[in-house]
Amino acid sequence: MEFKHYTVMKNEAVDALECKNGLIYADCTLGGGGHSELILQRIQPDGRLIAFDIDDEAIAAASERLQSYKNLTIVKNSYTNIKKVLHNLGIEKITGGVLFDLGASFHQFNKAERGFSFSKEAPLDMRFNQEEDFSAYDVVNTYTEADLVRIFSEYGEERFSKRIAKAIVEERKRKKLSTTTELADLIIRSTPHIKSSIHPATRVFQAIRIEVNHELQNVKNTLNDVLDLLDVGAIISVISFHSLEDRIVKNLFKYHSQRCHCEKNQMICTCPPPRLELVNKKPITATPEEIKENPPSRSAKLRIARCISRG
Repeated sequence: MEFKHYTVMKNEAVDALECKNGLIYADCTLGGGGHSELILQRIQPDGRLIAFDIDDEAIAAASERLQSYKNLTIVKNSYTNIKKVLHNLGIEKITGGVLFDLGASFHQFNKAERGFSFSKEAPLDMRFNQEEDFSAYDVVNTYTEADLVRIFSEYGEERFSKRIAKAIVEERKRKKLSTTTELADLIIRSTPHIKSSIHPATRVFQAIRIEVNHELQNVKNTLNDVLDLLDVGAIISVISFHSLEDRIVKNLFKYHSQRCHCEKNQMICTCPPPRLELVNKKPITATPEEIKENPPSRSAKLRIARCISRG
């Protein structure tokens, strides 16, 4: 299958970085290389870009696309290891900016055997990193009913979490669930028919994907790590695709841009200076033209902040 990847809010996310020649940038989610290519075009001739991905197919496609750029380093590693990777490369600070394009890629969703889509028959997989052992199959077939309810509720905001979890546990007593369509059909059978623009399995599949890849915890931990890596003036640009991710980004940006965190009864503020300055208080969203061309971009939100102190 040809590698296909749609770069969401390409211009908006890269414009936010205010790219300059001679500075160091990081693209934490290389994907098809759309954002990276635009960054590279704008930081010639002496800027440097470090790009991360754990998907072999994405790395192969982006490497071919970007082969003419000599100031690019592609790292097959999770962005969660950004501190260690940059240290090993001899980089102390990200002087220009860092970009995150969170969630699964267009290619991952549309390649059936990856198991991200409920509309395509495939093994229950959903791993971003194909070298990991833990997959959606393990979540569906080994988690307790209570744990299934928890992740469906917390990560999928699924109103019928209890019904679906109970149905899964009952079904696997008879036979293990092994494919995406088996799970999707079970979800349809175990929930009331409600007129909606989204498929009944959407929220559960999202929840399982988040659990398999530890997405929310990874985002939270890595954003905190990145704050330690940003030089004063460097910019962080984050695209998220669901409310749970966006809430993490929003809250972290808000906390680190506030001047005071003291208790109300504390007479003298002892807080250090804020580390971030919000570039946009409200998230930037995709244009109607982009949404028409790529409907999944309708859920994307872009938040931007600038480092104003080293903390």
